[in-house]
Amino acid sequence: MDFQFFHELLSIDSTSGKERKVAEWLTGRLPGMFPDGNRPALRVDEVGDGTLNLLLTWGAPRIVFCTHLDTVPPYIAPTVIPGSTRNLPEVVKGRGSCDAKGQVFAMVTACQRLAEQGSTDFGLLLLAGEETGSWGAKAFAKTDFKAEYLVVGEPTDNCMVSASKGTKSFDLKFTGVPFHSGYPQYGVSAVDLFVDFVNALKAKDFGMDPVLGETTWNIGLLHSDNPQNILSPSLTCRLYFRTTFVSDKAVCKWMEERNTAEEGTAPKAFARIGSRNDAFGAVPSSARITVTPRGGDTPARYWTVEGLPAKAVAFGSDAPHLRIFTHKAICGPGSITVAHRDDECVRAADIATAVKQYITLYQATTE
Repeated sequence: MDFQFFHELLSIDSTSGKERKVAEWLTGRLPGMFPDGNRPALRVDEVGDGTLNLLLTWGAPRIVFCTHLDTVPPYIAPTVIPGSTRNLPEVVKGRGSCDAKGQVFAMVTACQRLAEQGSTDFGLLLLAGEETGSWGAKAFAKTDFKAEYLVVGEPTDNCMVSASKGTKSFDLKFTGVPFHSGYPQYGVSAVDLFVDFVNALKAKDFGMDPVLGETTWNIGLLHSDNPQNILSPSLTCRLYFRTTFVSDKAVCKWMEERNTAEEGTAPKAFARIGSRNDAFGAVPSSARITVTPRGGDTPARYWTVEGLPAKAVAFGSDAPHLRIFTHKAICGPGSITVAHRDDECVRAADIATAVKQYITLYQATTE
């Protein structure tokens, strides 16, 4: 395997929004990596946000290997822990080493071997924007390309994904009634609304899925800009769910019920709002929550092959958005437990295993 290529790939900063540079580098680099008699056709598609999708095809593909070019920030340059064999590493570290440039490297290597043996019915698809909403995958799904099998590369410990959780994202705005913090009884802090909402969410039981387990969620982009001596008039954040077959619809319904965008309607989760009267009247009546759905995808089951290890996962991928493929699989080297971390890494032996598995998947489609 050409670990020099892998090192060069990792040396290019392709954090989300910057992946065009690595796509352009690959456009010039990849065709020459395959035998003269069986080089791929290369298609480059401009994605609306200025990035690029790359598609390499050998004949009319029956199976396409696919992964993404963008990585989460910050950029971390590659380092290598040497192995016992000369010029071969034991572990490769750096941003994207397992999510997902390790998959790029393993898939390119598998395609090289298939091309060398004369196969002409496969493809390699490299997409932009997976980490920021799968924009590249959504754009590619609108093209006229069709193929039966898709293998998406993600860090799965080289296990095939039997099922994965869905995602649901919401923008939240908590609107309070600002007042002097020495007299909180005359106003409503947006921070209090947020805390009550979070407590209600923590208490909500969305059910245990026998395949995917419990529903989880995370809050990001939290902002409330107010002086310490004034009750917060506004708090905004984003809420991101990992949903299951049991909970996906229930999450959407519950969030819809929290929405009190109309002024003068009290949030259903907070009985105390609107119930207090004082010299100014029912001051808290204008307190409200605005819930804006951002979309997402639903939980899904995936193609697996007998003899290869399989497991369910909680993370998302481009796979749900690539509906133009009949059968979809997800697998790849590396562990999700080090993805997006400063110590992100992948073992060279795991990449070698992934190459063999990708070839096994190709062979499985011919049986």
